[in-house]
Amino acid sequence: MKQSLSRKLILIVAGATILLAAVALGVTRNRSLLHSGATYSARLERMPHVMLWAWERPVDLRFINTEETGVAFLAQTIRLRADEIGIRPRVQPLNLPESARVMAVVRLETDAVNKPTLSAEQRERVAIAIADMARLPKVSNIQIDFDATQSERAFYRELIFDVRRRLPDTAGLSVTALASWCTYDDWLSDLPIDEAVPMLFRMAGDGKEIARRVNTGDDFIAPLCRHSYGISTDEPRLGLLPARRLYVFNPDPWTEGSVRAILEPGK
Repeated sequence: MKQSLSRKLILIVAGATILLAAVALGVTRNRSLLHSGATYSARLERMPHVMLWAWERPVDLRFINTEETGVAFLAQTIRLRADEIGIRPRVQPLNLPESARVMAVVRLETDAVNKPTLSAEQRERVAIAIADMARLPKVSNIQIDFDATQSERAFYRELIFDVRRRLPDTAGLSVTALASWCTYDDWLSDLPIDEAVPMLFRMAGDGKEIARRVNTGDDFIAPLCRHSYGISTDEPRLGLLPARRLYVFNPDPWTEGSVRAILEPGK
């Protein structure tokens, strides 16, 4: 009897050990897949090497070659105020070729006077509004643009996790990132995103030092920042690695000439 009981206990312990090992392996695999280059490629590789930001103004890009140029268009702006959110959808026309590959962008802003509570309920409403952009025609990837302050980071982190859970597995999730996040202050690496786009224009503070490092070929410490660059037509950058995707902002209206200058620099 004692021998039989001991044998059963051994089997139970062994089974539990195998189960725990399997769970641990599954967690490790999921984390690995989440941040691997394979995941990034599977979700974002269908997007062209050059993505033009189309902000809130009339935009006509019917002339672009959709094999080499895509469009990241501002779909909505969400303003956080007290415990409320205000959603302003895009109202300016956006004219694109039928075959254009697009990414929907949401801009998050916080009210400086009536500071947001950053409550769980507020976060949920924002996450729902962002994830719903994946239902827009032809949209398979989402980008969040939020210059989160130190005190807003915990909210932003949880928001990103909430958005990712609500998106289809095939939908890419991109965020713009202050260059300092990518250079000195990496708090992005464990987030469930496919890329963080370093914003290399309109940089404040230590922007000159970051620009110098980028211009001389230095790379970012944050791995998620090593897939792409965010640049502006009026602030040229040297030392950019050619394999990385370019997101390009233009303070002026897009024209065939300005797009050609990006695709064929120096000509």
